[in-house]
Amino acid sequence: MAKGYNRPMGGGGGMAGGGGMMSQLKKLQEQMAVAQDQLAVETVTASVGGGVVKVTMTGDQHCKSVTIDPELLKDADAEMLQDLVLSAVNAALDQSRDMASEKLGPLSGGLGGLGL
Repeated sequence: MAKGYNRPMGGGGGMAGGGGMMSQLKKLQEQMAVAQDQLAVETVTASVGGGVVKVTMTGDQHCKSVTIDPELLKDADAEMLQDLVLSAVNAALDQSRDMASEKLGPLSGGLGGLGL
């Protein structure tokens, strides 16, 4: 006899009992899609240099705006401005990732309950 031929009927990973898991997975996918849609419109703003450079970013890490106080441009050199912009972008990315983690974290935790 071939190996595995004597397996019991209906056991294992067939459809038996899998309907509930598929329903849970579909519900989880819908919740993830809603959360991702929310992240695309929600924003965070990071400010550096006492507010002279601000970067606004969405929860899905798209930069929406960079604001530089015109007063900074009177005395700033290019290297200082570059450093401030870089710091603001990185801070905005960190905040955006934190927001995404807060929204998506509970949903991805549900995957463990599905045996994934």
